[in-house]
Amino acid sequence: MTTFIVPPFDEEPWPSLGGPICDLIEERAVFGPGSLKGEPARLDDEKRAAIWKAYEVYPRIVTKAFAGAGPGLHVRRKHPLAGRRRFKRVRISWRKGTAKTEFGGWLSYAELHPEGPVRFDGWDADGNPVGRPVRDPYIPMLAYTQEQVHELAFGVLFTVCTEGPDADLFDSSLERIIRLGARGADGKAVPLAGSPNARDGARTTFQYYDETHRLDGPTAKSAYETMEANLPKRPLDDPWSLGTTTAGQPGKGSVAEQDKDEAELIAKGEVEEPELFYFHREAGTHNPVTGEPYDLTVLADRVEAVREASGPAVAAWSDLRGIAKQWDRPKADQQYLERTWLNRWTQTSAQAFDAKRWRDDLADPTAKIARGRAVTLGFDGSRWKDTTGLIVTDLETGLQDVVGYWVPEPNEDGEEQIRVAEVTPVLDQAFKDWHVVRMYGDPASGWDEQMATWAGKHGPKRVLFFYTDSRNLRRTAQMCRAYAGAIRAGEVLNTGNADLTSHIANAQKRAIRMNDDDGEPLWVMTKERHDSLNKIDLAMAGGLSWQARLDALAAGAGARTTTRVYTSSSTRRSRR
Repeated sequence: MTTFIVPPFDEEPWPSLGGPICDLIEERAVFGPGSLKGEPARLDDEKRAAIWKAYEVYPRIVTKAFAGAGPGLHVRRKHPLAGRRRFKRVRISWRKGTAKTEFGGWLSYAELHPEGPVRFDGWDADGNPVGRPVRDPYIPMLAYTQEQVHELAFGVLFTVCTEGPDADLFDSSLERIIRLGARGADGKAVPLAGSPNARDGARTTFQYYDETHRLDGPTAKSAYETMEANLPKRPLDDPWSLGTTTAGQPGKGSVAEQDKDEAELIAKGEVEEPELFYFHREAGTHNPVTGEPYDLTVLADRVEAVREASGPAVAAWSDLRGIAKQWDRPKADQQYLERTWLNRWTQTSAQAFDAKRWRDDLADPTAKIARGRAVTLGFDGSRWKDTTGLIVTDLETGLQDVVGYWVPEPNEDGEEQIRVAEVTPVLDQAFKDWHVVRMYGDPASGWDEQMATWAGKHGPKRVLFFYTDSRNLRRTAQMCRAYAGAIRAGEVLNTGNADLTSHIANAQKRAIRMNDDDGEPLWVMTKERHDSLNKIDLAMAGGLSWQARLDALAAGAGARTTTRVYTSSSTRRSRR
């Protein structure tokens, strides 16, 4: 099953208050509105694990090696953050119908409860953390609309506080839920519906966001930012926030998408001591048991895809077949169903290329293109704020490899750019190492002058401009379709380069409102959105190199191909 969890679960778990909190929920909480309304709360293993992770605290003791000491010499010291929360923000992404609403409502209940062991209060004799309730808790619960506020997590909290065994501890209404103490009001939870200044200045101890993929408009995002800015105002109570969601639409810029982007940076090791815990489960593209790709036009495959997106516990009580049958409705929105029930940000129909086939069937890490071979090159990217790549394709075999990959770096003025002086020597070396029959390069985004220079140096009949924007849209679409077809047919091979493989997987389709000669709609490859962290420049360079190969073969260049294919020495030049 496909999950994306950052930071991942540790082999040696951190100390956590999660166990007693799970006990409180199952002993004192009930289900909210629905078929199980009023029944005692029950947590499956996945929700228990998420709660444990959400309530991890820094350990009492930290062990570090002596500086300059020999192996095995360590010092044990009290951790400077001992007992403080590890994560200030927790974000959960589960498919529709997995009781995310109950999950958010139950944790809000634990945070509000006068006996909720939700904050660190020392260590027991065995060295385990002991919890205490929050003093005077303030819990805003944000949703997209007022109706959503009362129907979702706040509605669950209201039911728990009015129909649960501890109803006498709360004064509940649809406008607020007050925790009662010896002197009256002793904390409260309130529903919010996207007013940006509603909680400005509030001293929150915990806050909850419902369906964060819907928080994509200026007003809702402003409310979110205001609420997040409130968290540090009560440091003694170690405040934090929880958000739950189903996968959203790429490119909408929602809070859920921002969380996903941050999680990806954490997974890449680009965030030191992350304060975000992120848990996402979705259906992969292939059945984990058979290894065969899911065909969403087949009911049995849809059932298994929904099963995978559900996880074992949720699948056990879900109507998997009933969910899967929704695809058969007339005019059913296939992408909506895939997003909500399979929890996929990237829908299968939107992917430009078969990334699994590229990775599993067409990659050979031992393969190299020997010096002197007849090849074609593809070049694409931007000199500013985006990556640039150079791909080589063996004319005879269709083997592709990365010649160069450049990431922009700050110049003396602090502006991020790629230095031409680092790219040109790599390209010149490629023309020395191989017999370059043809090169297609996109001169846009700052490479026009340099492309012209390369054409003058290596020959205008070999170095050719190939715009991939509106100036050359139909031809670009034909190139993309040819490249996708070659991957499906197994005609294009690769050396397993991780960057190229990643860019192939990131590439999405964008319809261009043009049809081919047979009336079939055309598309071009694109990022999921213009500012996405998921790059595709190497995929575009690979498509250009492949199209250059096709055109060169059509022009008769294949007759001059040598017979050697592989060599043990690599001629690649890459910058990462």
